[in-house]
Amino acid sequence: MKPVSVLKVLSIGLLAAGLVGCGKQETSKGELIVKIGSVAPLTGPQAHLGKDNENGARLAIDEANARGVTIGGKKATFVLIGEDDQADPKTATIVAQKLADQQVKGVIGHLNSGTSIPASKIYADAGIVQISPSATAVAYTAQGFRSALRVMTNDRQQGKVLGEFAVKHLGAKRVAIIDDRTAYGQGLADEVEKAVKAAGGGVVAREYTSDRSTDFTAILTSIKGKTPDVVFYGGMDPQAAPMAKQMQGLGLKARFLSGDGAQTQEFLKLAGPAAEGVSASMPGMPLDLMPGGKSFRERFNAKYGVIQNYAPYAYDAVNAMILAMEKAGSPEPAMYLPELVKLRFTGVTGEIGFDERGDVLGGAITLYHVRNGRWEVLDTVQGESAGKSK
Repeated sequence: MKPVSVLKVLSIGLLAAGLVGCGKQETSKGELIVKIGSVAPLTGPQAHLGKDNENGARLAIDEANARGVTIGGKKATFVLIGEDDQADPKTATIVAQKLADQQVKGVIGHLNSGTSIPASKIYADAGIVQISPSATAVAYTAQGFRSALRVMTNDRQQGKVLGEFAVKHLGAKRVAIIDDRTAYGQGLADEVEKAVKAAGGGVVAREYTSDRSTDFTAILTSIKGKTPDVVFYGGMDPQAAPMAKQMQGLGLKARFLSGDGAQTQEFLKLAGPAAEGVSASMPGMPLDLMPGGKSFRERFNAKYGVIQNYAPYAYDAVNAMILAMEKAGSPEPAMYLPELVKLRFTGVTGEIGFDERGDVLGGAITLYHVRNGRWEVLDTVQGESAGKSK
């Protein structure tokens, strides 16, 4: 890559800043400035995941600008506009409207299902394409917005794999289920409950908390009296970690099982010794088995440090959007969306393509457990299109 002069960097920075401020998408000296939004929680207990998403998107933007992309015969410079929705649905709609007012040409996000779902209507109404790298709730693409897509398998498949794993591999006859009442946590827990029952297991308790709670003593004490073999939690790592510690403190011998919200490096850090033996799932293949996983890790770690979870998917989402713009010869969503929905290419995470709902084609779920303080792969289950399930 050729070195870029300080003057050129400054010129591009000032041009981008000016265009962001005035909300216009213009050309200057033959260059096309294309604004893409990235939305995730950048403050609060899920900020480590939000920055991971944003950094994955930013790496793709930086690489696209470095290699030079031409759209409709004009050199394109991409500008990433990062916004913080604090993992809050109300804040998410405010941020979404802000990006719509700035006339971004696409949005990568949001991180959470509970924020992606309400924001998707605003983007759809504004004619803005949205690709979530991490929202897994079935309801996100089931709304029917053509502009709402995702590059990660949905919770119908993930919940089925988790429920079957609890009964068939962990030998659970009695399962207790807790969720955080978010679109993600409750939606995944609902699918796990269906799968547990279909596999011949029983659900002995169904409890609820919130995505802000950290004390689960009362819930876990009640559950302990029902002697479950497995406790499943639908939610994120800021709650999953203290829950695992409190289960250990109460002497609750059940195995702890969760979804992708807990399958993070942060969970290991927060849970400490209580993480040992915990199992969790993650949509997609292990990073080292992804087509571009090893190279991505090297490039990402060099700039941003350890990958938390979804950064490779945010990277693929940006590249899918840019590739569609190139094929359409235009950054306008109405022009490149028809190209986007028929794309087929190999990304970092695997083969990228979308079904009629906007769900990623193919997809996989990987099961992990914690041994000696590290997540180890148990099995990867390859699936069909997540959107085809009824």
